[in-house]
Parts: sequence; C-alpha cells; structure tokens
Amino acid sequence: MSAPRWKVSLHGGHSQEYCDHAYSPLQEMLEAAVRAGYHTFGVTEHAPRVEARFLYPNEVALGWDVSTLVTRFDEYARRLPALVTAFADRIHLLRGFEIEVVPAASYVQLMEEYRTRYRFEYIVGSVHYVDEISIDGELQEFERAMEACGGLEALAVRYYQTVAQMVLALKPEVVAHLDLIRLHGHRFGAVDTPAIRRAAEETLEAIRATGGILEVNTAGYRKGLGEPYPASWLVQIANRMGIGFCFGDDSHRVEHVGFGIEQARQYLLANGVRSVTVLAREGTDLVRQTVPLED
Repeated sequence: MSAPRWKVSLHGGHSQEYCDHAYSPLQEMLEAAVRAGYHTFGVTEHAPRVEARFLYPNEVALGWDVSTLVTRFDEYARRLPALVTAFADRIHLLRGFEIEVVPAASYVQLMEEYRTRYRFEYIVGSVHYVDEISIDGELQEFERAMEACGGLEALAVRYYQTVAQMVLALKPEVVAHLDLIRLHGHRFGAVDTPAIRRAAEETLEAIRATGGILEVNTAGYRKGLGEPYPASWLVQIANRMGIGFCFGDDSHRVEHVGFGIEQARQYLLANGVRSVTVLAREGTDLVRQTVPLED
C-alpha cells in the first residue's frame, strides 16, 4: 500500500445495512475507501439509541424499532473483524463506533458497555443531542432546542458543555464535528459570540486533558458551510493548545468516501497546522502517531 501516510479517515463508513440515513452497503463503502487512496479507514457506525422516543422518523417509516437498532449494531460489530482481514492487503481498516449521548442518564454506561463487549479499538465522541433534543436533524427540533435553552447563544453554550461532559466521561480517542451547532445555528445568528467562544475553549481544555484527537470533518463542505468542522478560529486555538487533528469524511454513501480530504488538508495547512495524528495498529493495540501533512 503506497497511500500517503496522512490520508486517514477516523470517522466514516456509515452503511445502508446498519444506518437508516446511509445509502451504500458496507462492502461498497470499503471498496470506495480503497479507490479513494486511503492509507487507513476507520469504520465507525452509530451506536443504537435504546429508547423508542429517540427513533428517527425515517426509522419508524421503515418499520424499525429499538430492537432493530440493537440487532443491527450487534451484526455490524461481529462482522468487522472478518472485513479487517479481507481488506488487509489493500487498506488498513480500524474497528470503531460513533457514540450517542442519549439517554442522558445512562449513555456513559451504555457506550462503555458496547466498547467492552465488542472489543472496539476506539470510539468517536459525538454530540447530536442537547438535553435529549436533536440539534442536527430536523430544523424544527433545533428550534425546539433553542426554545428549551432560551435562545441560540444559550443553546450553543449548553452544546459545548455537553461535549465537554461527554469527553471527560468517555475519553474518546476522536472528538467529532466539534462545532456541529453551526449546521442549523448559522441560520439564526452568530455561533461565535464571546460566551460561546469561552464555552468552546473550555471544551478544548477537556479534549486536551483527556488526549482526544480533534476531527476535521469534511461533511461541512457537503452541507454548504464553506469549510469543514471545526471553524478556523477553533482550529487555531486547538493548534495553539497542542491538540492533535485527524480527518473524517463522515461518509454515508460511496460518493462521500474521500470527499474533501485534500481540501481539508489545505485548510489545516492554511491555519498553521503541519501534522495530523493517526491511529495505527500495533499487534492488538492502537497507537497514536504524528504524521506530516506536507508530502
């Protein structure tokens, strides 16, 4: 394998069999990762949401229930080791999953249990809910979250607090799409007010303290934000703090695999970042390695 060592996605590979809003089978996603020229590709399916109140409308329309999500996740986790072996001569595949912060009272125990039971190699720490209300799905839900918090600024502060709490509790190897609040938030006002920036910096302190790698998520390009997650000001602060970065294409279909990675590399370089942190398998363990961004 002669792929550039920096060309690693640690968040992606969501697939049709296991995710209601993904469109391509997992085998095709992995074949696409090989074609995209990845050195390493982390497969990180969503953890199941274990209460019916968190089912997505599309899942309900498909006839899925909580048991469907749990069963499919179990199938996903048990399938991964064979895929790692089958693709070993073409690409390094890593076995992970993307966490959920619901139910709020029990998600930490649930996510730790999944990690232990299936011997996942790493986890991607994501926050898609604030106080159990979705902030990246339907726009109406985002508006409900704003109303519950008392406005956009209060919601954004609460969002970053939730990310920090998740990071301190689970210590994920990768922290995903740090400023996801931008996805809908930019429609309603500034998402970088002084109060929001203070909350975001406190979250970065938590990431630094727990050794997390900050994902540069190229879905921001696909979703019309003009840049990846996180925004430049967050990248610059994180870089000054010595936090490592990695790439994630957050792929949910073949066309997403590898999308925007070269653009994201240039984005990091333009913001003063000269290396990325990758995960590499050594025996049965994953180790962190620092890799130059420039060829």
